[in-house]
Amino acid sequence: MVTVYDVPADVLIKRLAEELKDNFPELTPPQWAMFVKTGCFKERIPEDPDWWYVRAASILRKLYVKGPLGVSRLATEYGGRKRGRRRPPHFRKAGRNHIRKILQQLEKSGLVQKVDKKGRHLSPKAVGFLDSLAADILKKYRSSTSSSA
Repeated sequence: MVTVYDVPADVLIKRLAEELKDNFPELTPPQWAMFVKTGCFKERIPEDPDWWYVRAASILRKLYVKGPLGVSRLATEYGGRKRGRRRPPHFRKAGRNHIRKILQQLEKSGLVQKVDKKGRHLSPKAVGFLDSLAADILKKYRSSTSSSA
């Protein structure tokens, strides 16, 4: 059986973001999403206009792989290095508001469930959805490599 572990993460996240945008109307970026940085260590806002869906897809994959995670652990996962002018750089967590809103929207769409005092994990619907998407990606990848060889 094909799982998320069998396909490259970047291909899965890109395809999953497209599927989330097309098939889940509950997952929509708020009005403030196009003006906000994703963390204090960033210098600019995201260039991709669909960054909300890409982050939601990435969160779903992280919940699948590392599963149950809370907002704070996800903020640590998406954190980065804040550079000072004369000071040495230090690690900072990512912004938590957009992660929290994405998790709430995923919960509303039925893809994520809460676990008491542990965070959130994927629902069986989401696991099946991700596995079927991974199988479809692997099937297309195998057919493209066999036809070109």
